[in-house]
Amino acid sequence: MTAHDPAAGRRKLLPARRLALLASVAGLGAAVLFAGPGANGLRDALAPSAATAQTTQRIAGFADVVAKVKPAVVSVRVKMNDEKTRGMTGFNDDNDEESGPRSMPPGMEQFFRRFGMPMPNTPNTPRGERGQRNFSMSQGSGFFISADGYVVTNNHVVSNAKTVEITTDDGKSYDAKVVGSDAKTDLALLKVDGRSDFPFVTLNGTKPRIGDWVIAVGNPFGLGGTVTAGIISADGRDIGSGPYDDFIQIDAPVNRGNSGGPAFDANGNVIGVTTAIFSPSGGSVGIGFAIPADTVKNVVAQLKDGGHVTRAWIGVQIQPVTKDIADSLGLKEAEGALVAEPQPDAPAAKAGIKAGDVIVSVNGQVVKDARGLAKMVAGMNPDSTVELGVLRDGARQIVPVKLAQFPEDQKQAKTSRDQRDQSSGETGALGLTLAPADGAGAKGVVVTGVNPNGPAAERGFRPGDIILEVAGKPVSSPNDVRKAMDDARSGGKNTVLMRVKSEQGTRFVALPAGKA
Repeated sequence: MTAHDPAAGRRKLLPARRLALLASVAGLGAAVLFAGPGANGLRDALAPSAATAQTTQRIAGFADVVAKVKPAVVSVRVKMNDEKTRGMTGFNDDNDEESGPRSMPPGMEQFFRRFGMPMPNTPNTPRGERGQRNFSMSQGSGFFISADGYVVTNNHVVSNAKTVEITTDDGKSYDAKVVGSDAKTDLALLKVDGRSDFPFVTLNGTKPRIGDWVIAVGNPFGLGGTVTAGIISADGRDIGSGPYDDFIQIDAPVNRGNSGGPAFDANGNVIGVTTAIFSPSGGSVGIGFAIPADTVKNVVAQLKDGGHVTRAWIGVQIQPVTKDIADSLGLKEAEGALVAEPQPDAPAAKAGIKAGDVIVSVNGQVVKDARGLAKMVAGMNPDSTVELGVLRDGARQIVPVKLAQFPEDQKQAKTSRDQRDQSSGETGALGLTLAPADGAGAKGVVVTGVNPNGPAAERGFRPGDIILEVAGKPVSSPNDVRKAMDDARSGGKNTVLMRVKSEQGTRFVALPAGKA
Protein backbone atom coordinates (compact mmCIF):
# COMPACT_ATOMS: atom_id res chain seq x y z
CA MET A 1 0.00 0.00 0.00
CA THR A 2 1.34 3.39 -0.96
CA ALA A 3 1.52 5.93 1.83
CA HIS A 4 -0.68 9.01 1.33
CA ASP A 5 1.30 12.24 0.96
CA PRO A 6 -0.92 15.27 1.92
CA ALA A 7 1.65 17.67 0.56
CA ALA A 8 1.31 16.12 -2.90
CA GLY A 9 -2.29 17.30 -3.14
CA ARG A 10 -1.28 20.76 -2.11
CA ARG A 11 1.52 20.84 -4.67
CA LYS A 12 -0.91 19.90 -7.42
CA LEU A 13 -3.25 22.73 -6.43
CA LEU A 14 -0.65 25.48 -6.44
CA PRO A 15 -0.57 26.14 -10.21
CA ALA A 16 -4.37 26.39 -10.35
CA ARG A 17 -4.43 28.82 -7.46
CA ARG A 18 -1.79 31.00 -9.07
CA LEU A 19 -3.72 30.93 -12.33
CA ALA A 20 -6.95 31.88 -10.59
CA LEU A 21 -5.23 34.77 -8.79
CA LEU A 22 -3.67 36.03 -11.99
CA ALA A 23 -7.01 35.93 -13.78
CA SER A 24 -8.76 37.70 -10.92
CA VAL A 25 -6.23 40.53 -10.94
CA ALA A 26 -6.61 40.88 -14.68
CA GLY A 27 -10.38 41.20 -14.30
CA LEU A 28 -11.10 38.26 -16.58
CA GLY A 29 -13.96 36.79 -14.57
CA ALA A 30 -14.56 33.50 -12.81
CA ALA A 31 -14.57 31.34 -15.95
CA VAL A 32 -10.85 30.68 -15.56
CA LEU A 33 -11.53 28.70 -12.37
CA PHE A 34 -13.01 25.97 -14.53
CA ALA A 35 -10.25 25.90 -17.13
CA GLY A 36 -8.77 22.50 -17.93
CA PRO A 37 -5.07 21.76 -17.80
CA GLY A 38 -4.73 21.68 -21.60
CA ALA A 39 -3.34 24.54 -23.67
CA ASN A 40 -6.64 25.11 -25.45
CA GLY A 41 -8.52 25.32 -22.16
CA LEU A 42 -6.02 27.83 -20.79
CA ARG A 43 -6.14 29.95 -23.95
CA ASP A 44 -9.95 29.99 -23.99
CA ALA A 45 -10.10 30.88 -20.31
CA LEU A 46 -7.68 33.78 -20.69
CA ALA A 47 -9.50 35.24 -23.71
CA PRO A 48 -11.87 37.92 -22.30
CA SER A 49 -15.33 38.31 -23.76
CA ALA A 50 -16.24 41.56 -25.47
CA ALA A 51 -18.46 42.53 -22.50
CA THR A 52 -15.66 41.85 -20.01
CA ALA A 53 -13.14 43.85 -22.01
CA GLN A 54 -15.59 46.75 -22.25
CA THR A 55 -16.18 46.68 -18.49
CA THR A 56 -12.46 46.57 -17.79
CA GLN A 57 -11.90 49.57 -20.04
CA ARG A 58 -14.77 51.49 -18.45
CA ILE A 59 -13.52 51.17 -14.86
CA ALA A 60 -9.89 51.77 -15.72
CA GLY A 61 -10.09 55.42 -14.62
CA PHE A 62 -11.79 58.77 -14.95
CA ALA A 63 -9.21 60.52 -17.10
CA ASP A 64 -11.53 61.06 -20.08
CA VAL A 65 -14.31 62.47 -17.93
CA VAL A 66 -11.94 64.71 -15.98
CA ALA A 67 -10.39 66.04 -19.18
CA LYS A 68 -13.86 67.05 -20.34
CA VAL A 69 -15.12 68.74 -17.15
CA LYS A 70 -12.04 70.12 -15.40
CA PRO A 71 -11.71 73.25 -17.61
CA ALA A 72 -15.14 74.39 -16.36
CA VAL A 73 -14.14 74.31 -12.69
CA VAL A 74 -12.71 77.50 -11.18
CA SER A 75 -11.06 78.71 -8.01
CA VAL A 76 -12.92 81.53 -6.24
CA ARG A 77 -10.93 84.15 -4.34
CA VAL A 78 -12.88 86.57 -2.16
CA LYS A 79 -11.86 89.78 -0.40
CA MET A 80 -14.15 90.57 2.54
CA ASN A 81 -14.48 93.43 5.00
CA ASP A 82 -13.07 92.28 8.33
CA GLU A 83 -15.95 93.72 10.33
CA LYS A 84 -18.38 91.58 8.31
CA THR A 85 -16.30 88.44 8.09
CA ARG A 86 -17.60 85.29 9.72
CA GLY A 87 -15.61 82.12 10.34
CA MET A 88 -15.64 80.22 7.08
CA THR A 89 -15.47 76.84 8.76
CA GLY A 90 -18.14 77.49 11.37
CA PHE A 91 -21.28 75.36 11.16
CA ASN A 92 -24.25 77.26 9.82
CA ASP A 93 -26.92 76.67 12.45
CA ASP A 94 -29.55 79.14 11.25
CA ASN A 95 -33.13 78.35 12.23
CA ASP A 96 -36.19 79.28 10.24
CA GLU A 97 -39.71 79.64 11.47
CA GLU A 98 -41.11 77.43 8.74
CA SER A 99 -38.99 74.49 9.84
CA GLY A 100 -38.64 75.04 13.57
CA PRO A 101 -35.53 74.50 15.68
CA ARG A 102 -32.74 72.48 14.11
CA SER A 103 -31.36 69.66 16.21
CA MET A 104 -28.39 67.32 16.25
CA PRO A 105 -26.62 65.26 18.90
CA PRO A 106 -24.92 67.37 21.61
CA GLY A 107 -21.35 68.29 20.75
CA MET A 108 -21.73 67.43 17.06
CA GLU A 109 -21.88 71.03 15.83
CA GLN A 110 -18.09 71.36 15.91
CA PHE A 111 -17.70 68.40 13.56
CA PHE A 112 -19.92 69.79 10.78
CA ARG A 113 -17.98 72.37 8.86
CA ARG A 114 -18.61 74.67 5.97
CA PHE A 115 -15.29 74.56 4.24
CA GLY A 116 -14.48 77.71 2.38
CA MET A 117 -10.85 78.46 3.09
CA PRO A 118 -9.65 81.57 4.96
CA MET A 119 -6.34 82.84 3.63
CA PRO A 120 -3.54 84.09 5.89
CA ASN A 121 -1.87 87.44 5.42
CA THR A 122 0.25 87.55 2.30
CA PRO A 123 3.82 86.45 3.17
CA ASN A 124 5.30 89.49 1.43
CA THR A 125 3.36 91.90 3.62
CA PRO A 126 5.74 93.72 6.01
CA ARG A 127 5.40 92.45 9.56
CA GLY A 128 4.39 95.86 10.87
CA GLU A 129 1.49 96.00 8.41
CA ARG A 130 0.12 92.53 9.02
CA GLY A 131 -3.14 92.43 10.91
CA GLN A 132 -3.74 96.16 10.27
CA ARG A 133 -5.63 95.89 7.01
CA ASN A 134 -9.42 96.19 7.10
CA PHE A 135 -10.19 93.17 4.94
CA SER A 136 -9.54 89.45 4.86
CA MET A 137 -9.31 86.87 2.10
CA SER A 138 -10.88 83.48 1.59
CA GLN A 139 -10.92 80.86 -1.15
CA GLY A 140 -13.42 78.36 -2.45
CA SER A 141 -14.45 76.67 -5.67
CA GLY A 142 -17.08 77.09 -8.37
CA PHE A 143 -17.98 76.06 -11.91
CA PHE A 144 -19.32 77.57 -15.13
CA ILE A 145 -22.86 76.56 -16.09
CA SER A 146 -22.98 78.59 -19.31
CA ALA A 147 -20.60 79.82 -22.00
CA ASP A 148 -21.42 83.47 -21.22
CA GLY A 149 -19.83 83.33 -17.77
CA TYR A 150 -22.37 82.31 -15.12
CA VAL A 151 -20.64 80.55 -12.21
CA VAL A 152 -22.22 78.55 -9.36
CA THR A 153 -20.61 78.48 -5.91
CA ASN A 154 -21.66 78.44 -2.25
CA ASN A 155 -23.26 81.40 -0.53
CA HIS A 156 -20.89 81.07 2.42
CA VAL A 157 -17.90 81.39 0.07
CA VAL A 158 -18.94 84.85 -1.20
CA SER A 159 -20.99 86.08 1.74
CA ASN A 160 -20.05 89.70 2.61
CA ALA A 161 -17.66 89.83 -0.35
CA LYS A 162 -16.05 93.14 -1.20
CA THR A 163 -14.52 91.77 -4.42
CA VAL A 164 -14.62 88.35 -6.09
CA GLU A 165 -12.01 86.95 -8.48
CA ILE A 166 -12.13 83.60 -10.24
CA THR A 167 -9.18 81.70 -11.69
CA THR A 168 -9.77 79.20 -14.47
CA ASP A 169 -8.02 75.89 -15.01
CA ASP A 170 -5.60 77.45 -17.49
CA GLY A 171 -4.44 80.00 -14.89
CA LYS A 172 -6.31 83.07 -16.18
CA SER A 173 -8.02 85.34 -13.66
CA TYR A 174 -11.24 87.33 -14.07
CA ASP A 175 -13.25 89.69 -11.89
CA ALA A 176 -16.71 88.38 -11.03
CA LYS A 177 -19.81 89.98 -9.58
CA VAL A 178 -22.35 88.33 -7.30
CA VAL A 179 -25.66 88.13 -9.19
CA GLY A 180 -27.52 86.76 -6.19
CA SER A 181 -27.28 84.34 -3.28
CA ASP A 182 -29.53 82.21 -1.12
CA ALA A 183 -28.46 81.49 2.45
CA LYS A 184 -31.13 78.84 3.05
CA THR A 185 -29.69 76.51 0.41
CA ASP A 186 -26.15 77.95 0.61
CA LEU A 187 -25.97 78.72 -3.11
CA ALA A 188 -24.72 81.77 -4.99
CA LEU A 189 -24.54 82.78 -8.65
CA LEU A 190 -21.62 84.79 -10.05
CA LYS A 191 -21.16 86.44 -13.46
CA VAL A 192 -17.93 86.94 -15.38
CA ASP A 193 -18.19 89.40 -18.27
CA GLY A 194 -16.09 89.82 -21.41
CA ARG A 195 -16.28 86.34 -22.97
CA SER A 196 -18.95 84.10 -24.46
CA ASP A 197 -16.88 80.95 -24.94
CA PHE A 198 -16.20 79.72 -21.41
CA PRO A 199 -16.16 75.93 -21.04
CA PHE A 200 -19.17 74.86 -18.97
CA VAL A 201 -20.82 71.79 -17.50
CA THR A 202 -24.43 70.63 -17.24
CA LEU A 203 -26.54 70.00 -14.16
CA ASN A 204 -27.79 66.42 -14.05
CA GLY A 205 -31.45 65.84 -14.88
CA THR A 206 -31.89 62.52 -13.08
CA LYS A 207 -31.51 61.57 -9.44
CA PRO A 208 -28.25 59.70 -8.76
CA ARG A 209 -28.30 56.34 -7.02
CA ILE A 210 -26.57 55.32 -3.82
CA GLY A 211 -23.43 53.46 -4.86
CA ASP A 212 -22.89 55.41 -8.10
CA TRP A 213 -19.44 56.85 -8.79
CA VAL A 214 -18.86 60.49 -7.89
CA ILE A 215 -15.95 62.73 -8.93
CA ALA A 216 -15.23 65.93 -7.00
CA VAL A 217 -13.17 68.73 -8.54
CA GLY A 218 -12.14 71.84 -6.66
CA ASN A 219 -9.60 74.04 -4.95
CA PRO A 220 -8.67 72.34 -1.65
CA PHE A 221 -6.25 74.36 0.47
CA GLY A 222 -5.80 76.72 -2.47
CA LEU A 223 -4.09 74.05 -4.59
CA GLY A 224 -6.56 74.40 -7.47
CA GLY A 225 -7.69 71.84 -10.04
CA THR A 226 -7.70 68.86 -7.67
CA VAL A 227 -9.69 65.73 -8.55
CA THR A 228 -10.91 63.08 -6.09
CA ALA A 229 -13.29 60.15 -6.55
CA GLY A 230 -15.59 57.96 -4.49
CA ILE A 231 -19.20 56.86 -4.38
CA ILE A 232 -22.53 58.27 -3.30
CA SER A 233 -22.87 57.00 0.25
CA ALA A 234 -26.40 58.20 1.05
CA ASP A 235 -29.03 60.74 0.04
CA GLY A 236 -31.67 62.86 1.73
CA ARG A 237 -29.33 63.81 4.56
CA ASP A 238 -30.49 66.43 7.07
CA ILE A 239 -27.45 67.84 8.86
CA GLY A 240 -29.28 70.67 10.60
CA SER A 241 -27.91 73.50 8.47
CA GLY A 242 -31.23 74.88 7.21
CA PRO A 243 -34.92 74.23 6.65
CA TYR A 244 -34.45 72.61 3.24
CA ASP A 245 -31.65 70.15 3.96
CA ASP A 246 -31.64 67.32 1.43
CA PHE A 247 -27.94 66.62 0.97
CA ILE A 248 -26.20 63.91 -1.02
CA GLN A 249 -23.53 62.24 1.12
CA ILE A 250 -20.32 61.34 -0.72
CA ASP A 251 -17.03 59.74 0.29
CA ALA A 252 -14.88 61.42 -2.37
CA PRO A 253 -12.32 63.35 -0.26
CA VAL A 254 -13.17 67.07 -0.05
CA ASN A 255 -11.41 69.59 2.17
CA ARG A 256 -11.24 73.27 2.97
CA GLY A 257 -11.38 75.18 -0.30
CA ASN A 258 -13.55 72.56 -2.07
CA SER A 259 -16.65 74.48 -0.98
CA GLY A 260 -18.80 75.44 -3.97
CA GLY A 261 -17.11 72.98 -6.31
CA PRO A 262 -19.00 70.45 -8.43
CA ALA A 263 -19.51 66.74 -7.83
CA PHE A 264 -19.83 64.83 -11.12
CA ASP A 265 -21.23 61.47 -12.11
CA ALA A 266 -19.26 59.09 -14.32
CA ASN A 267 -20.69 60.80 -17.44
CA GLY A 268 -19.49 64.26 -16.46
CA ASN A 269 -22.84 65.69 -15.37
CA VAL A 270 -23.03 67.74 -12.17
CA ILE A 271 -24.97 65.82 -9.52
CA GLY A 272 -24.35 68.33 -6.73
CA VAL A 273 -22.40 71.22 -5.23
CA THR A 274 -20.05 70.27 -2.38
CA THR A 275 -20.84 72.39 0.64
CA ALA A 276 -20.00 70.77 3.99
CA ILE A 277 -18.02 67.97 5.60
CA PHE A 278 -18.31 65.98 8.80
CA SER A 279 -14.89 66.25 10.38
CA PRO A 280 -13.53 66.01 13.92
CA SER A 281 -10.15 67.23 12.64
CA GLY A 282 -11.10 69.81 10.02
CA GLY A 283 -9.86 67.56 7.18
CA SER A 284 -11.58 64.90 5.14
CA VAL A 285 -12.65 61.71 6.90
CA GLY A 286 -14.69 60.44 3.95
CA ILE A 287 -18.01 62.10 4.81
CA GLY A 288 -18.92 65.06 2.61
CA PHE A 289 -22.22 66.64 1.64
CA ALA A 290 -23.39 68.09 -1.67
CA ILE A 291 -26.48 70.11 -2.60
CA PRO A 292 -28.47 68.06 -5.16
CA ALA A 293 -28.54 69.24 -8.77
CA ASP A 294 -32.34 69.62 -8.85
CA THR A 295 -32.17 72.10 -5.96
CA VAL A 296 -29.32 73.93 -7.69
CA LYS A 297 -31.35 74.21 -10.90
CA ASN A 298 -34.34 75.77 -9.19
CA VAL A 299 -32.36 78.22 -7.06
CA VAL A 300 -29.97 79.28 -9.80
CA ALA A 301 -32.85 79.96 -12.22
CA GLN A 302 -34.43 82.34 -9.70
CA LEU A 303 -31.14 84.01 -8.86
CA LYS A 304 -30.47 84.59 -12.54
CA ASP A 305 -33.93 86.09 -13.11
CA GLY A 306 -34.25 88.31 -10.06
CA GLY A 307 -31.16 88.01 -7.87
CA HIS A 308 -33.11 86.37 -5.06
CA VAL A 309 -35.24 83.32 -4.31
CA THR A 310 -38.98 83.58 -3.70
CA ARG A 311 -40.59 80.94 -1.50
CA ALA A 312 -44.08 80.36 -0.22
CA TRP A 313 -44.69 80.55 3.51
CA ILE A 314 -47.45 79.56 5.92
CA GLY A 315 -45.85 81.01 9.04
CA VAL A 316 -45.52 78.23 11.58
CA GLN A 317 -42.80 76.77 13.74
CA ILE A 318 -42.90 73.03 13.16
CA GLN A 319 -41.06 69.99 14.45
CA PRO A 320 -40.97 66.26 13.72
CA VAL A 321 -43.45 63.90 15.34
CA THR A 322 -41.33 61.53 17.41
CA LYS A 323 -42.54 58.23 18.78
CA ASP A 324 -42.97 59.75 22.24
CA ILE A 325 -44.91 62.71 20.85
CA ALA A 326 -47.10 60.40 18.76
CA ASP A 327 -47.87 58.38 21.89
CA SER A 328 -48.72 61.55 23.81
CA LEU A 329 -51.13 62.67 21.09
CA GLY A 330 -52.65 59.23 20.58
CA LEU A 331 -51.31 58.87 17.03
CA LYS A 332 -50.72 55.44 15.50
CA GLU A 333 -47.69 56.51 13.44
CA ALA A 334 -44.88 58.97 14.13
CA GLU A 335 -45.49 60.93 10.94
CA GLY A 336 -46.42 64.45 9.95
CA ALA A 337 -45.31 67.89 11.14
CA LEU A 338 -46.26 69.12 14.60
CA VAL A 339 -47.14 72.82 14.82
CA ALA A 340 -45.23 74.22 17.77
CA GLU A 341 -46.46 77.79 17.27
CA PRO A 342 -48.27 79.67 14.49
CA GLN A 343 -46.84 83.13 13.84
CA PRO A 344 -49.22 86.03 14.56
CA ASP A 345 -51.01 87.35 11.46
CA ALA A 346 -49.30 84.73 9.28
CA PRO A 347 -51.29 82.63 6.75
CA ALA A 348 -51.57 79.59 9.04
CA ALA A 349 -52.86 81.61 11.99
CA LYS A 350 -55.39 83.41 9.79
CA ALA A 351 -56.63 80.04 8.53
CA GLY A 352 -57.12 78.71 12.07
CA ILE A 353 -54.07 76.47 12.44
CA LYS A 354 -53.29 76.00 16.15
CA ALA A 355 -50.36 74.89 18.27
CA GLY A 356 -50.59 71.14 18.69
CA ASP A 357 -52.05 70.51 15.23
CA VAL A 358 -50.30 67.82 13.22
CA ILE A 359 -50.12 68.59 9.50
CA VAL A 360 -50.29 65.25 7.68
CA SER A 361 -50.89 66.28 4.04
CA VAL A 362 -50.66 69.14 1.55
CA ASN A 363 -53.16 69.01 -1.32
CA GLY A 364 -53.56 65.29 -0.64
CA GLN A 365 -49.81 64.58 -0.70
CA VAL A 366 -48.63 62.84 2.45
CA VAL A 367 -46.32 64.80 4.77
CA LYS A 368 -43.80 62.38 6.24
CA ASP A 369 -41.99 64.82 8.50
CA ALA A 370 -41.41 68.50 9.27
CA ARG A 371 -38.64 68.82 6.70
CA GLY A 372 -40.91 67.41 4.02
CA LEU A 373 -43.60 69.98 4.79
CA ALA A 374 -41.11 72.85 4.63
CA LYS A 375 -39.87 71.72 1.22
CA MET A 376 -43.38 71.18 -0.16
CA VAL A 377 -44.62 74.61 0.85
CA ALA A 378 -41.44 76.41 -0.23
CA GLY A 379 -41.77 75.06 -3.77
CA MET A 380 -45.30 76.42 -4.26
CA ASN A 381 -46.61 79.70 -5.64
CA PRO A 382 -46.76 82.27 -2.82
CA ASP A 383 -50.18 83.47 -3.99
CA SER A 384 -51.79 80.04 -4.20
CA THR A 385 -54.20 78.35 -1.79
CA VAL A 386 -53.43 74.88 -0.46
CA GLU A 387 -55.45 72.37 1.50
CA LEU A 388 -53.70 71.20 4.63
CA GLY A 389 -54.74 67.88 6.12
CA VAL A 390 -54.66 68.42 9.89
CA LEU A 391 -55.07 66.09 12.86
CA ARG A 392 -56.57 67.93 15.82
CA ASP A 393 -57.81 66.27 18.99
CA GLY A 394 -57.73 62.92 17.24
CA ALA A 395 -59.91 64.02 14.32
CA ARG A 396 -58.79 64.80 10.79
CA GLN A 397 -59.90 67.93 8.99
CA ILE A 398 -59.00 69.91 5.89
CA VAL A 399 -57.92 73.52 6.38
CA PRO A 400 -57.54 75.81 3.33
CA VAL A 401 -54.57 78.16 3.67
CA LYS A 402 -53.66 80.98 1.32
CA LEU A 403 -49.88 81.04 1.06
CA ALA A 404 -47.78 84.18 1.30
CA GLN A 405 -44.26 85.06 0.27
CA PHE A 406 -41.58 84.31 2.82
CA PRO A 407 -40.55 87.67 4.34
CA GLU A 408 -37.20 88.59 2.78
CA ASP A 409 -36.12 90.65 5.75
CA GLN A 410 -37.13 88.03 8.30
CA LYS A 411 -34.53 87.65 11.01
CA GLN A 412 -34.20 84.97 13.56
CA ALA A 413 -35.83 86.08 16.81
CA LYS A 414 -33.23 85.79 19.50
CA THR A 415 -34.43 86.50 23.04
CA SER A 416 -31.78 87.43 25.62
CA ARG A 417 -32.60 86.39 29.17
CA ASP A 418 -31.26 87.67 32.48
CA GLN A 419 -29.31 85.22 34.61
CA ARG A 420 -31.52 84.01 37.43
CA ASP A 421 -29.69 83.17 40.64
CA GLN A 422 -32.75 82.24 42.66
CA SER A 423 -34.50 79.03 41.78
CA SER A 424 -37.19 76.84 43.18
CA GLY A 425 -39.34 73.97 42.13
CA GLU A 426 -37.29 70.79 41.91
CA THR A 427 -39.02 68.25 39.65
CA GLY A 428 -37.33 65.14 40.96
CA ALA A 429 -36.00 62.58 38.52
CA LEU A 430 -36.85 64.75 35.50
CA GLY A 431 -33.76 66.77 36.37
CA LEU A 432 -35.33 70.24 36.12
CA THR A 433 -35.23 73.18 38.50
CA LEU A 434 -37.98 75.71 37.83
CA ALA A 435 -39.03 79.23 38.77
CA PRO A 436 -41.92 81.51 37.79
CA ALA A 437 -41.23 83.73 34.77
CA ASP A 438 -40.31 87.30 35.72
CA GLY A 439 -41.58 90.58 34.35
CA ALA A 440 -44.91 92.14 33.54
CA GLY A 441 -47.03 89.95 31.34
CA ALA A 442 -44.54 87.07 31.54
CA LYS A 443 -45.98 83.64 30.93
CA GLY A 444 -44.80 80.17 31.79
CA VAL A 445 -42.21 78.64 34.06
CA VAL A 446 -38.49 79.24 33.63
CA VAL A 447 -35.95 76.40 33.66
CA THR A 448 -33.19 77.59 36.00
CA GLY A 449 -31.26 74.34 36.24
CA VAL A 450 -30.89 71.10 34.30
CA ASN A 451 -29.39 67.90 35.65
CA PRO A 452 -27.06 66.72 32.82
CA ASN A 453 -27.89 63.10 33.64
CA GLY A 454 -31.67 63.52 33.71
CA PRO A 455 -34.34 62.83 31.07
CA ALA A 456 -34.89 66.56 30.48
CA ALA A 457 -31.24 67.06 29.48
CA GLU A 458 -31.50 64.13 27.07
CA ARG A 459 -34.37 65.91 25.35
CA GLY A 460 -32.54 69.21 24.94
CA PHE A 461 -33.70 71.29 27.92
CA ARG A 462 -31.37 74.14 28.85
CA PRO A 463 -31.37 76.83 31.55
CA GLY A 464 -33.41 79.77 30.31
CA ASP A 465 -36.01 77.65 28.50
CA ILE A 466 -39.61 78.55 29.35
CA ILE A 467 -42.28 75.86 29.80
CA LEU A 468 -45.54 77.34 28.50
CA GLU A 469 -47.86 74.34 28.68
CA VAL A 470 -47.91 70.86 30.17
CA ALA A 471 -50.41 68.33 28.78
CA GLY A 472 -52.18 71.14 26.93
CA LYS A 473 -52.66 73.33 30.01
CA PRO A 474 -50.89 76.68 30.59
CA VAL A 475 -48.53 76.74 33.59
CA SER A 476 -47.30 79.71 35.62
CA SER A 477 -45.55 78.09 38.58
CA PRO A 478 -43.45 75.01 39.39
CA ASN A 479 -46.48 73.64 41.30
CA ASP A 480 -48.54 73.80 38.09
CA VAL A 481 -45.91 71.67 36.35
CA ARG A 482 -45.80 69.12 39.18
CA LYS A 483 -49.60 68.89 39.31
CA ALA A 484 -49.86 68.36 35.56
CA MET A 485 -47.28 65.58 35.74
CA ASP A 486 -49.12 63.95 38.65
CA ASP A 487 -52.42 64.12 36.75
CA ALA A 488 -50.79 62.51 33.71
CA ARG A 489 -49.47 59.62 35.79
CA SER A 490 -52.83 59.16 37.46
CA GLY A 491 -54.43 59.00 34.02
CA GLY A 492 -52.10 56.18 33.00
CA LYS A 493 -49.99 58.18 30.53
CA ASN A 494 -46.41 57.14 29.92
CA THR A 495 -45.34 60.48 28.51
CA VAL A 496 -46.43 64.09 28.94
CA LEU A 497 -46.19 66.73 26.23
CA MET A 498 -44.68 70.09 27.19
CA ARG A 499 -44.70 73.22 25.06
CA VAL A 500 -41.33 74.90 25.53
CA LYS A 501 -39.97 78.25 24.34
CA SER A 502 -36.24 78.72 23.90
CA GLU A 503 -33.81 80.93 22.00
CA GLN A 504 -34.27 78.65 18.98
CA GLY A 505 -38.05 79.06 18.98
CA THR A 506 -41.05 77.20 20.40
CA ARG A 507 -41.30 73.41 20.31
CA PHE A 508 -43.09 70.45 21.90
CA VAL A 509 -41.14 68.00 24.04
CA ALA A 510 -42.42 64.67 25.39
CA LEU A 511 -41.10 63.75 28.84
CA PRO A 512 -41.65 60.47 30.71
CA ALA A 513 -44.54 60.92 33.14
CA GLY A 514 -43.48 58.02 35.32
CA LYS A 515 -40.21 59.68 36.32
CA ALA A 516 -41.47 62.93 37.79
